[in-house]
Amino acid sequence: MKQTIHPPDHPSAHVRNGAAIAAPAPAPAPARARRRPASEQWAAWAFLTPVTLYLALFYAYPLYRNLDLSLRDYTVRSFVQGNAPFTGIENYRTVFDDPTFAPALLHTALFTAVCLLFQYAIGLALAVFFTQHFRLSATLRALFLVPWLLPLIVSASTWSWMLNSESGVVNAALHALGIAPVNWLTSPSWSLTSVIIANIWIGVPFNLVVLHSGLQSIPASLYEAAALDGANAWQRFWRVTFPLLRPVSAITLLLGLIYTLKVFDIIWIMTKGGPADASTTFATWSYQLGFGNLLPAFGPGAAVGNLLVVAALVFGLIYLKVQRKQALS
Repeated sequence: MKQTIHPPDHPSAHVRNGAAIAAPAPAPAPARARRRPASEQWAAWAFLTPVTLYLALFYAYPLYRNLDLSLRDYTVRSFVQGNAPFTGIENYRTVFDDPTFAPALLHTALFTAVCLLFQYAIGLALAVFFTQHFRLSATLRALFLVPWLLPLIVSASTWSWMLNSESGVVNAALHALGIAPVNWLTSPSWSLTSVIIANIWIGVPFNLVVLHSGLQSIPASLYEAAALDGANAWQRFWRVTFPLLRPVSAITLLLGLIYTLKVFDIIWIMTKGGPADASTTFATWSYQLGFGNLLPAFGPGAAVGNLLVVAALVFGLIYLKVQRKQALS
């Protein structure tokens, strides 16, 4: 007589090959995450509030006001009373149709590219030089920071005096070498070069400091291993230093680009964008439109300023995309 096995009444059991096997007990439900105490939430908001207010007052609101200026026909009267008519993109059309637009765009691109190239190259060369811990290296490195620490009005005024056509020390040195004097600040052929030289001198210390800090983070064992493999100094720099310094170089170039795009005071003090707009960039042109005339054009001036903001934003997004791609690779 075949014995019949009835399944157990316990819902967690099941029958396998005629035998009742108890199923594993269900896992206990996870405990509900405890809510943060109200005091911690208030503390978090207290820390966030100053930063939020700072960003809103000094970044978000000025950007909004500049965008509003570029989309309305503001005059001095409407600027005070606040009843400027909405014109859409008419101010941008005015800027694009202006004959100053193409030269200003070219000067801005040249000024930014040349300054970035020489500031980075000279700063990197000095950073590598100062990794050699020789006597007085710290003192010399500190002296190289002087251009960065000086107020820009002092630096620009000093360069204006040095490059003066009649009494400048640069032309005096050229005269001593038998070279004809150059009208550095008053010649359309040399004015842009003059402000580029001054801005390179001011920006080199920033590149030196950041790149020197990046070099300190590269392990010395890598250089020793490369030397044992027979690599010379240039090969060690190109195969070890430069690749490992790439993240620091990227942020250095990005910050330098954003700063150089908006350089105004150096150019304005030295040449005022002249002569004949030979050294006019978007930064100086925006100021001239908004404040440099008896009848200020606030709308077109704000439009030119917004073009600089968009350019900086584009390069910032490119940097973030490249960094994200490198992090995933």
